[in-house]
Amino acid sequence: MPATAPTWDPAQYLRHAGHRVRPFTDLLARIPDLPADPPRIADLGCGPGNATVLLADRWPTARITGYDNSPRMLERAREYAGPTPGGGHLDFAPADARTWTPDEPCDLLVSNATLQWVPGHADRFGDWIDSLTPGGTLALQVPGNFDAPSHRLMRELAGSWRWRDRLTGVLRHDDAVLTPEAYLARLTATGCTADVWETTYVHLLAGDDAVLDWVKGTGLRPVLDALADDPAARDAFVDEYRAVLRAAYPAQAHGTPFPFRRVFAVARKEPGGDRR
Repeated sequence: MPATAPTWDPAQYLRHAGHRVRPFTDLLARIPDLPADPPRIADLGCGPGNATVLLADRWPTARITGYDNSPRMLERAREYAGPTPGGGHLDFAPADARTWTPDEPCDLLVSNATLQWVPGHADRFGDWIDSLTPGGTLALQVPGNFDAPSHRLMRELAGSWRWRDRLTGVLRHDDAVLTPEAYLARLTATGCTADVWETTYVHLLAGDDAVLDWVKGTGLRPVLDALADDPAARDAFVDEYRAVLRAAYPAQAHGTPFPFRRVFAVARKEPGGDRR
């Protein structure tokens, strides 16, 4: 979601929408009651909006705004904009998570699978929590799989002699997200009560080269962008990466198992609390 974020392809991203939305529903299940009705909710990094609409299911009267810095994602998301069945309202707007703060107090600020793209995102926690109403919540989920074969092999290939001149510095490393312990420390330091946990999902993906198809929608995007002006090189990289992924994630009779670790945090601002 930062200005240097990759060029997103909503159709590719949504090819695994069911698996991608599961962590968001698990995150929502742990969010406590909000302090206002109707609540004001911000979804930072809303992507194509298919997960944002779930907020209206949980809080039917809410005024919800989804924010993203990808014009293509926002264009796709706007099909969901307008009144919601429970009497609330949903809209979408551009924003950069590195600098964005709400233009009015929020009862819930949620970010799903976005902050891994924002270097130093934990430094924004204080500003975001200050923008919450007393009793409001900051809830986030980030992938914790940067040391998994899918990402490690991508980095190793990008750093190999054939590709390093073109791809050095393009990919994120395992410091793109914090440990659960570090998130807990950073959030409680703001005066919030925090619930932090991690979960490893074992997604069973369908189709040929299923893990490659998954990362084409997310982690591989920076490489595809960097090689976009040279289709032959782009295809060569993808073919090399495809080969190592097949060895790392062998297909089985019913699909390809894809373990995926994720880190969650729910931080509630104390009623009446204000750090300023």
